[in-house]
Amino acid sequence: MIDTARIQCPVLRQRVMSAEQAAELIPNGATVGMSGFTGAGYPKAIPQALAKRIEGINNEGGRFRINVWTGASTAPELDGALAEVDGIEMRLPFQTDPICRTRINDGRMDYVDYHLSEVSQYAWSGFLGKMDLAIIEVAGIREDGSLIPSSSIGNNKTWIEQADKIILEVNSKQNIKLEGMHDVYYGTALPPNRKPIQLTKPEDRIGEMYLRCPPEKVIAVVETAAADRNTPFKSPDDVSRKIADHILEFFEREIEAGRLPEELLPIQSGVGNIPNAVLEGLDAGRHKGLTAFTEVIQDGMLKMLKSGTLSVASSTAFSLSPDGIREFDENIDIYRDKIILRQQDISNHPELIRRLGIIAMNGLLEADIYGNVNSTHLMGTRMMNGIGGSGDFARNGYLSIFVTPSVAKNGAISAIVPMVSHVDHTEHDVKIIVTEQGLADLRGLSPRQRAKTIIENCAHPDYRDELMSYFERACSSGRGMHTPHLLNEALSWHQRYEETGSMKAD
Repeated sequence: MIDTARIQCPVLRQRVMSAEQAAELIPNGATVGMSGFTGAGYPKAIPQALAKRIEGINNEGGRFRINVWTGASTAPELDGALAEVDGIEMRLPFQTDPICRTRINDGRMDYVDYHLSEVSQYAWSGFLGKMDLAIIEVAGIREDGSLIPSSSIGNNKTWIEQADKIILEVNSKQNIKLEGMHDVYYGTALPPNRKPIQLTKPEDRIGEMYLRCPPEKVIAVVETAAADRNTPFKSPDDVSRKIADHILEFFEREIEAGRLPEELLPIQSGVGNIPNAVLEGLDAGRHKGLTAFTEVIQDGMLKMLKSGTLSVASSTAFSLSPDGIREFDENIDIYRDKIILRQQDISNHPELIRRLGIIAMNGLLEADIYGNVNSTHLMGTRMMNGIGGSGDFARNGYLSIFVTPSVAKNGAISAIVPMVSHVDHTEHDVKIIVTEQGLADLRGLSPRQRAKTIIENCAHPDYRDELMSYFERACSSGRGMHTPHLLNEALSWHQRYEETGSMKAD
């Protein structure tokens, strides 16, 4: 049921129209900023209406494409719908849609993969070109035209500032009690006019509850009532639990050594069943009063907030399963004062991450024996999703922890390889690697020491001997003892899989 009462601004009430009418206002070749971050707070109706329009034009022999900028990934109603009709010329900065992925890897869609903290600055600086239009989902419009953000903020502040024209989707399915949970900071500036950001704890509020939006820029308002699209999380399996146990044991050792306080440090966690297993383990443990300074709030963090294990969580978006969304809506009064949603150039800000001392936990596709991590490319050439915010947190966090099962494809692929096929996080930014086999603490180790530690602790037994053999032969080759490699053989690991479907030696 559409809730017209959510549009309090008299001027903008006069601009209400259908999604189809709004889609007609988007010109071919436009650069469009879309709200949305990890399946939360993205426009639901207009992208689908635009996709139908594009399909009709293409069927008549025309060609209609736009450039799409977002906060991060969105959902099938946006990325999938537009990619399906070949309607995206260029996409940035992060995506997870399978149709987009196919278009990118087939060379039919240009894709720019950015650290999420940098996108706003690139837009402000003009590096990315002009933004013609922004389409922003909101939970409501106030009488003065300011906007109640919905379940993500992402780059919405920047898109509203940068776009020539704005279309708003007012989604009455978003809980109106989201009002007041946001903290939009308007103190950002470009060099040389930057000032320190006065945030010293995750619970600090430094901005405003609403998005400023000049009513004269708004050319259309569309009313919707559609839920965010998020997929269920898998329950933690044995591999995830073993990885979680290794991390939790590591935390206890760090506390005993005096390198972490009893309440740990603020946590950042990527999305997935492994991070959720870590969060479940923390929730069942002895530590209370923890905090989170992260990109997304997932199901595990809701449980921790409800139990009191986590006192506050700061992020830019939710990434909840359907069950998590129901839990949040039904108990929003419990969560209102414990959750702060910020724009992503603050949630992912390198200086804040460094100063707050974040414990960063993110996934990887493969790591090599020296600690370089590939989190984006399959076999070095095919894009999976993108780097997202993992680089923001890995390079600047107090601890940068990367997690993965030791093998994939039923054991045909080793996650630990002699040399990664693509480098996203260099050995200089990777402090801890964890698989179900064990944990490798790389701090203070030389490259050759790291290699032995990773092979012995993280590699699957099926690959451990072969990796050690490679390392020992590289060390005896006389080609350079700092980071010994046999380049042709290192690359052959990836070639072997492409040729035989397995990295295992004959």
